[in-house]
Amino acid sequence: MLAGKMMDEPLVITSFLRYAEKIYADVEVVSVTQDIPRHRTSYGECFGRSRRLANALTRLGVKNGDRIGTMAWNDHRHFEAYYAIPCMGAVCHTINPRLFAEQLLHIVNHAEDEWILTDPLFVPLFEKLHSQFNSVKGYIVLTDEAHMPETSLENVHCYEALLSGESDDFRWPEVDERSASSLCYTSGTTGNPKGVLYSHRSNFLHTMSSLQPNVFDMGVADSVLPVVPMFHANAWGVPYASPIVGAKLILPGPKLADGATLYDLMETENVTLALGVPTVWLALLEYLDQNKLTLTKLQRTIVGGAACPTSIMDQFRDKHDVFVHHAWGMTETSPLGSFTPDLRVCPDVSPDEIDTLRAKQGRPPFGISMKIVNPEGEELPWNGTDFGTLKVRGPYVCEGYFKLDHSEAHDEDGWFDTGDVATIDSRGFMEITDRVKDVIKSGGEWISSLELEEIAMQCEGVAEAAAVGINHPKWTERPLLVVVRKAGAHLDADTLKRWFDGKMAAWWMPDDIVFVDELPHTATGKLNKLAIRQTFAEHYADAT
Repeated sequence: MLAGKMMDEPLVITSFLRYAEKIYADVEVVSVTQDIPRHRTSYGECFGRSRRLANALTRLGVKNGDRIGTMAWNDHRHFEAYYAIPCMGAVCHTINPRLFAEQLLHIVNHAEDEWILTDPLFVPLFEKLHSQFNSVKGYIVLTDEAHMPETSLENVHCYEALLSGESDDFRWPEVDERSASSLCYTSGTTGNPKGVLYSHRSNFLHTMSSLQPNVFDMGVADSVLPVVPMFHANAWGVPYASPIVGAKLILPGPKLADGATLYDLMETENVTLALGVPTVWLALLEYLDQNKLTLTKLQRTIVGGAACPTSIMDQFRDKHDVFVHHAWGMTETSPLGSFTPDLRVCPDVSPDEIDTLRAKQGRPPFGISMKIVNPEGEELPWNGTDFGTLKVRGPYVCEGYFKLDHSEAHDEDGWFDTGDVATIDSRGFMEITDRVKDVIKSGGEWISSLELEEIAMQCEGVAEAAAVGINHPKWTERPLLVVVRKAGAHLDADTLKRWFDGKMAAWWMPDDIVFVDELPHTATGKLNKLAIRQTFAEHYADAT
């Protein structure tokens, strides 16, 4: 082999910090915290405080490879930890506060967290669980001394007091690009969460991929609001992408689902790009409708985490002139797996195709390879009609779960099985048709729960809908539609069934429609279909 004569610079998160501190030090970071309604700082100030935190953690005994837990909202303190912990050689383990107590116990003990950085709101939770943790040495509460809560926890430090006693002179070590940088556990509905252990290299490459013009397309003129939480899947990589392009970063703190706060941040901070799951945007759009408000600064929003109903896309476009980018990904893909570009400017997309293509989850960005396979494992063509299990691979796709066997993540050829059923058309647009476990199998034929939900969401009066397969004595399974009405709507089952008529195969028609006040969701905001199926398990027991 003839080796190239190029510098071998490691692909590490530290390079983001160093670059942004030199080039974009004065760009604003605005955040909402529990102690400050609107906090203003800059990238330069944040990274200086990251060095203070690294000094503090070193003094507390944190070593290379140690896992440091964070249970915190999207704010400047969490952002500082996002850099201090991995850049000093430790591992930033972001913990989802929406998990059940048993799951939290499992992941903290499984990760062997040494210290936990927590927002004040979660201190009572840790007081209840602390005695069952195996490795946690102490806690750092992300607030100032004036807002420190009383607590029975031992070895507790106030974040601001801790930083005030440290120098901002810290020499970042040279870390191997393949060393672990961060850890995030999946939040599935069955079994214990599994740990996805990211490397510096994987986060670096994911960031470069996300910033492609056909993907996030972020730049110095943008003001970016990640409503997707920093405690899950690296907040879709935004805390790494924003600084290196000089985009203003807006962090909503504990107000992730508060329509009034999100609207105010978008308008007053000139937000051009916002990212979040469908449930967040449903709540925001409802707030805007109720208060007769219009978004005047927002240009684009990225929707992922679950399939985005076209009704959300329509409202953003028709009422607020905002383009919705549909995305798909998983904790295991860092999380970007596919992305819908701005279809209005794609030369291979005609105007009459936009509405059809926007409902799909988009094309894989460079860095992600994907294929669909049938039950026998044979690869299927990209023709937009054949559908099968979606598999992916790439330099920022999970190779194996933390402390678990490699085989749990991959097939023998190195492809990761996503558990999704999908089609891919000839131009590379991928569409999730269902989760393997959520496909409704009726009389030997498959019914897409996602398509039923999409049709229901287009009906006036429907706020949210879930289609699930329930055991049926004759057909094995039949679809049940569970619906939340919009406030003030008087929608009934017969009206909704008439809405479905003619929009899909007649045998897909839900056998029954049940109205509820709310639907259960997982810790990441997805519909918890396991819980719905369990609630209605006997619904068709008497059917003939």
